[in-house]
Amino acid sequence: MVNGVRALFERATQSNTPAANETSQVAQGFPSDQASAFAAQFAGVYLNFTAAEAPSRAGKLAAFLPDGADPQFGWDSYGRLGAVGIQPYTIEVTDAKNAVVSVVFQTGNRRLLLSVPVYYSGDDGGRKFVVSGRPALLPAPGAADLPQVAGPEGDEAAQTELKPQLEAFFKAYAQGDTQSLKRYFVAGETLPDLGGALTFGELKSVVVPVGGATREIKAEVVWVVPTGATPSAEPTADPNSVGGRLEQAYRLTVVKQGDKWYVQDIRGAGRAVG
Repeated sequence: MVNGVRALFERATQSNTPAANETSQVAQGFPSDQASAFAAQFAGVYLNFTAAEAPSRAGKLAAFLPDGADPQFGWDSYGRLGAVGIQPYTIEVTDAKNAVVSVVFQTGNRRLLLSVPVYYSGDDGGRKFVVSGRPALLPAPGAADLPQVAGPEGDEAAQTELKPQLEAFFKAYAQGDTQSLKRYFVAGETLPDLGGALTFGELKSVVVPVGGATREIKAEVVWVVPTGATPSAEPTADPNSVGGRLEQAYRLTVVKQGDKWYVQDIRGAGRAVG
């Protein structure tokens, strides 16, 4: 009886294997990256419309639609819609010539998906794409829950040493003051700077873990964002004419040589802790 059960299991397993391999082969034969790019470009036209721009939209859509399709592809030329942040999200390959691409986008304060059926003509048809059916709007997944992560044990003495040096470093880093930056980099290191795009506001916090002469630290910096407007001595209530403040977080690799710390590398901070 055991041998009979084993035989049934082996036959079931073997019968499932070709289906999985077949799906993999289909996905490999279909140009998923190109289809996703095609669908995203189509979505950029399809999801942005106003009544005044209906003729222009129809002309742009024609590059994506099959012959004889409704020029507005289901829209009655009334109302308006705007979409930004359009990106390919997922693709479901049906066979070597058909797939459904999901494109994620933002409209107002909502994230949504647009499902776009796509047909691929293959080698014999010139390797072309066309939207093969009506798209569909779907809800996009919400933001994930982010668990709290405990921060590392801090070195307060090193933090006290580093803070004034980092303040001077970030000021020069924002200004693009290459001569001043040389005083803060490890000997032989040259790193790109912000070239005056922002102005240093303050060093809000520094986290320095316990360690040796080389540490990876985290710094939260407040930048002052320029307005581009001509400075005026007159007070104003217009928020667009006042330099804003933007908090950002960085990871820096610092090396202690003698009684001074030097920056070896700077990059984005990654996940928040604490």
